Amino acid sequence: MAAHTISRTTLVAVLVTTIAALTARSWLQIQLTESGMQKLVAADLSYLVVPPVLISLLFPLWRTEKAFLASQFRRKDLTWKLALTAIAIGILIRVLWWSQLIAGASFGVYTSPDPKAIVGPIISFQCGSPGVIFLGFFVMAILVPLIEEIVHRGYIQTALRHRGFIIAVVISSIIFALFHRFSSWPTVFIAGLILGTQYFFTRSLWMSLITHATVNGLIQIDWRCLSVIWNPSLDGHLLLIPGTAALVVMLVSLVILATLLWRLATGTDNLPR
Repeated sequence: MAAHTISRTTLVAVLVTTIAALTARSWLQIQLTESGMQKLVAADLSYLVVPPVLISLLFPLWRTEKAFLASQFRRKDLTWKLALTAIAIGILIRVLWWSQLIAGASFGVYTSPDPKAIVGPIISFQCGSPGVIFLGFFVMAILVPLIEEIVHRGYIQTALRHRGFIIAVVISSIIFALFHRFSSWPTVFIAGLILGTQYFFTRSLWMSLITHATVNGLIQIDWRCLSVIWNPSLDGHLLLIPGTAALVVMLVSLVILATLLWRLATGTDNLPR
């Protein structure tokens, strides 16, 4: 991590201002939704208020922290190998999510209590208007990762670095999860551990930012273009083939992900430190 000390005052200011910005975003999102705007569009459009709120309220801080922020995005730290490894890790995270979902549906972990819901699989791929898609990707794959990585890895994790790798990464991941919806806490916490590990050993936000952007970009494809309806009947006929295949994919993905992170931690990948 960068050799920089984050004071308690600075950390509190960043957290409080982030909460204020997200509160303003939530209020605006509610207003837009109540006015008849589509929920996803309202969510994306309302997030545009977050950057100006953060910049304006933290302007005095940015002036004193500009050297630290610049050190997090040094051009020499961004290499093709780092970028490709970060993208691969982001893809693996999403593959893990899909494989556990398929395995869970196959083995009865995820079920619907409504017997009429037993249909599928019905798969379709149809995206909305280009403007809506562009707005979604701009917000969720660029703005959100940039702001969240600066706040949660750049400031929170850096402020905890003196307590060691485990405490710094775990606590920052917990706080990262708390800034998301309750239903997504486990997934976000695990993602935070991976992003925090990347940041700890590269001492730069490039890798965690690219991985974060990759994950969010793939999620946008799921939300805005892909539709899957599958509620398999489990009346004594568990779906062993898709369930087992999903578990195999999950295991292989975990091994590859662990290998990449281990190489990063041990320095055998020659990525910048």
